[in-house]
Amino acid sequence: MAKKTISAVNVKGKRVLMRVDFNVPQDETGAITDDARIRKALPTIQHILKNGGRLILMSHLGRPKGEDREADKAWTLAPAAIRLGELLGQPVLMAPDCVGAEVENMVANMQDGQCCLLENVRFHAAEQIKDKKAKDDPALKESKQSFAQQLAALADIYVNDAFGTCHRDNASMLTVPQMMAGKPRVVGFLVEKELKYLGEALNMPKRPFVAILGGKKVSDKIGVIEALLGKCDTVLIGGAMQYTFMLASGKKVGNSLVEADKVEEAKQLMKLGGDRLKLPIDVVAAKDLKEGTATQVLEGDIPDDLQGLDIGPKTVAEYKKIIDAAQTVAWNGPMGVFEIKPFDVGTMAIAQSLAEATGRGAITVIGGGDSASAVGQAGLEDKMTHVSTGGGASLEFMEGKPFKAVEVLDEA
Repeated sequence: MAKKTISAVNVKGKRVLMRVDFNVPQDETGAITDDARIRKALPTIQHILKNGGRLILMSHLGRPKGEDREADKAWTLAPAAIRLGELLGQPVLMAPDCVGAEVENMVANMQDGQCCLLENVRFHAAEQIKDKKAKDDPALKESKQSFAQQLAALADIYVNDAFGTCHRDNASMLTVPQMMAGKPRVVGFLVEKELKYLGEALNMPKRPFVAILGGKKVSDKIGVIEALLGKCDTVLIGGAMQYTFMLASGKKVGNSLVEADKVEEAKQLMKLGGDRLKLPIDVVAAKDLKEGTATQVLEGDIPDDLQGLDIGPKTVAEYKKIIDAAQTVAWNGPMGVFEIKPFDVGTMAIAQSLAEATGRGAITVIGGGDSASAVGQAGLEDKMTHVSTGGGASLEFMEGKPFKAVEVLDEA
């Protein structure tokens, strides 16, 4: 999926509309608690500004309904504009909206090397109208296309540097570049890096190739597990979804989080995977999910009054042995409830094993979301080959689903 990048386009004096992912976490006052998503967009932003582009940034933030601006105002991108200005060392203009006459005037008066941030695109319900619904409803289709056309009219060049939303058919991700056919439509450096590392890891892996999958639900990862069993030498399972596999194996799972309606799918996956699909040998269980609670390490059945909350020490040792022999490792999903001690032990041990694998020359790719958070919590982000910015996007990429928002862009 080789796409033309922003470095191949002359941006001087041009209006550049760039989709970023500034969906940053905030506290109750609206203050940004982690600016990583802003910082990761900096290389593309700085390249455009340095080369004389007039940069127009657009993003979503949170889950506004797009119906009542007063109710949605808590999701303003103004704090992101302030933080970006601090990181750039220059003011970032904050638009009052993302479309409309005021925005058009602001953009028309921009100078080379200036940057503005449009207000939250989700303040307009049309941003999230799905193409499938729009296809069957002319009014919805018109609403989405009209909104996208107003955004598209702002610029001469379109840049996608928001990997975290590349799997969505939102107006700013897909309809806008469709409307800008004939103009340059390229990826930024962040998306370029994501496509390179995820693509190479999945399609041209150095072997042995090991995938580690955790998280809460088997249902979220059935397609991913099937896809990876066709590519990997070994797939390691952890997280709460391991208890659905335990149930499928005829074991008791106590009060553990489980998807009883997915037992048959789990059985099919175990049959499909055979020796390549590895399940935990032991688990760490407790009565209560709280810090410092008494725990038990169990093999086999989990008593009715306990719940499994992490992989056990024998599983950690076995998984470490497999990771130590791997040349490519892709990880998506924690091994336990890592946010609460002592149920972080399994996840932190896996993170450390991947850091050691990177140190000896293996390719290690972290699939965003909670896995990326865990690696950050462990202080090991710079010890991985690549940490993805897209949780859901990287998961769909691993499954092999097409990204229309990327396919519409110019080929390299």
